[in-house]
Amino acid sequence: MTTTTKYIFVTGGVTSSLGKGIIAASLAKLLQAQGYRTTIQKLDPYINVDPGTMNPYEHGECYVTDDGAETDLDLGHYERFLNVTTSQSNNVTTGRIYQSVIEKERRGEFLGKTVQVIPHITDEIKHRVQILGKSGDFDIVITEIGGTVGDIESLPYIEAVRQLKWDLGEHNAIVIHLTLVPYLSAAGELKTKPTQHSVKTLMESGVMADILVCRTEHELPLDLRRKLALFCNVREEAVIQSIDASTIYDVPNLMLEQGLDKVVLKKLDLQSDAPDLTQWNQFLKRHKNPKSEVTIGLIGKYVELQDSYKSILESFIHAGAENEVKVIVEPIHSEHLTIENASQKLAHLDGVLVAPGFGERGIDGKIEAVKYVREHNIPFLGICLGMQMAVIEYARNVLGLKNANSTEMNPHTSDPVIDLMESQKNITEKGGTMRLGAWACHLEDGSIAKEVYQKSDIMERHRHRYEFNNAYKQQIEEAGMKATGLNPDTGLVEIVEIPSHNWFVGVQYHPEYKSTVANPHPLFVAFVKAAVNYKQDENRVSMAQK
Repeated sequence: MTTTTKYIFVTGGVTSSLGKGIIAASLAKLLQAQGYRTTIQKLDPYINVDPGTMNPYEHGECYVTDDGAETDLDLGHYERFLNVTTSQSNNVTTGRIYQSVIEKERRGEFLGKTVQVIPHITDEIKHRVQILGKSGDFDIVITEIGGTVGDIESLPYIEAVRQLKWDLGEHNAIVIHLTLVPYLSAAGELKTKPTQHSVKTLMESGVMADILVCRTEHELPLDLRRKLALFCNVREEAVIQSIDASTIYDVPNLMLEQGLDKVVLKKLDLQSDAPDLTQWNQFLKRHKNPKSEVTIGLIGKYVELQDSYKSILESFIHAGAENEVKVIVEPIHSEHLTIENASQKLAHLDGVLVAPGFGERGIDGKIEAVKYVREHNIPFLGICLGMQMAVIEYARNVLGLKNANSTEMNPHTSDPVIDLMESQKNITEKGGTMRLGAWACHLEDGSIAKEVYQKSDIMERHRHRYEFNNAYKQQIEEAGMKATGLNPDTGLVEIVEIPSHNWFVGVQYHPEYKSTVANPHPLFVAFVKAAVNYKQDENRVSMAQK
């Protein structure tokens, strides 16, 4: 523990994938593994107040924290790496900064002064950066600054960093600059000019990089590191190579080999010890040495962009390692799934997950997927909209309510088995107005959910407006689908199961948001286990047939 909170700012030049978020999370992991209480925050330069209203194609998934913040997907990486929950304070956007400053101006808090980017916007940024540091909960705060140095949107953040380095004093704040060192195959050489120009652009804003992390496809030779150190005004040991990795979970070990943690702690005037990565490396060993594999279909409408379902994909990695199997996720676009091709697309799968989403597009395919797996006893997990589709499918095809639907898709349906919560019916604004954050759920004895969680009461994160309509609960339960998880305060249905099915669970919440390397989510672990068992049963059947 330190007496003064230390700050690390991570900025970026033009970088390829495996960028600032993973480097920040990997560094935080190394610092945490040495006993330093570490957290990470993201400053995003876009003017949206949060990513809640943004299309997943634009920005990837919207991640949700326990306290209901809709945030950038990098916060998911932070939690998965550190196993420490994040909050509203861990993600700040330009929209939120300006909104706060304008509200203060409207209340007269600036006493008639002209409100300007400097000092008012930069002061607000500095205040937000230091909220976590002043809480007393952390020794080190890592702040990732979104965007690219030189972008007009990032300028107020870079200026705030310049001021903070001055305010906090030597050894209390450092800047790590992530750049790209491209390889020109025609010339057979690595080029340092993009890094030099990126560092120069940063210096033009009054900020000098303390450490360079160089993204590269090839090893950086010693002479090139020396050249970068000389031209970019950093120590030779502060030129860190970040080479392509087979998995993001390799990066902490790669940064350890490069000595990033040692350089950082030296510059912050803190003690450096060998980090304890025992649990992390046990996970990596299981992840890289699976004993078998299963194929799980991911039914969604944003499958072209993997970042749209980032937390789900990472949860499968955690659950796969826990089960010592490789989970092959097969994306299936729900718009292209029909009654005619369902067997062709789904019959070979060992499990099916119907993904969350909003809006009418692609729901018929999701309903067909649910029908097929229900009738063919394939393990099923439905998340949020996926759970709602399971309820609609059951109402239509088992109860015979042919017009059963969600009022999200058809406001005039005669059988609204999924409907708006009463508290949502008069809301006109879209941003930040859903049921968000952690809500309680009580699990029924004898249910799959109770067996999975091994406890009666859980807290899970939500992000939705529409709910299971309790007016249909008795009818649906009498037909064989059971509500096995309820919110104890509102009576809202959180979990549905079909006890007669092999393994059929739909949840209104988002379990993927809480899965971490240290604590794989039990629902994903159990679902993958069910897929393993299903595949083994299949093998036994095919062997018997032979």
